[in-house]
Amino acid sequence: MTMQTATAPEELLRQARADDRTAFGLLLESCRGYLTLLARVQIGRRLQGKVDAADVVQETFLAAHRDFARFRGTTEKEFAVWLRQILACRLSDLMRRYCGTRGRDVRLERQLADALDSSSQALCLVASQSTPSQQLCRREQAVVLADALGRLPPDYSEVIVLRHLEGLRFPEIARRMGRSADSVEKLWVRGLARLRRELGVSP
Repeated sequence: MTMQTATAPEELLRQARADDRTAFGLLLESCRGYLTLLARVQIGRRLQGKVDAADVVQETFLAAHRDFARFRGTTEKEFAVWLRQILACRLSDLMRRYCGTRGRDVRLERQLADALDSSSQALCLVASQSTPSQQLCRREQAVVLADALGRLPPDYSEVIVLRHLEGLRFPEIARRMGRSADSVEKLWVRGLARLRRELGVSP
């Protein structure tokens, strides 16, 4: 089964509701790159490398399996929003664990949910800088863009994430990447061009 057609995510949702575990697994996998990228940004900002984004995403998937019966959405966008909310809860749990606090912190969960939403919107803004490809028109933009970023060479992906998701200026990106500001800016331009090609967008 592929995710190539316009209705594929919604069809997978329909099948998952009919207790098709394979369809639900494919649906989760289609969001793995997206959630990993969002988790990585928040971990970098708040947990300073103490946990691995892939582990947090796996915990999110386990919670999604457990709570899927409560999900009422019918679109890929609604599914992505629901997964972001679960991810925010998992990140909140981790922060409480590392800060040594007890009890659920609803305000922290809300702050994290808002931060994840902002990162997701930033991904869409990167996509909108070019004429949307058919793929982006058919699918949830942020999910498709995260997958495309994952296919880029690491330096290209890193500079785009630091610039657009973390909102850093080129001098700070240069410091983080151990490069000159001029070389980082050129890397960013090349990275965006490569990203457009990955998305099937003409230069």
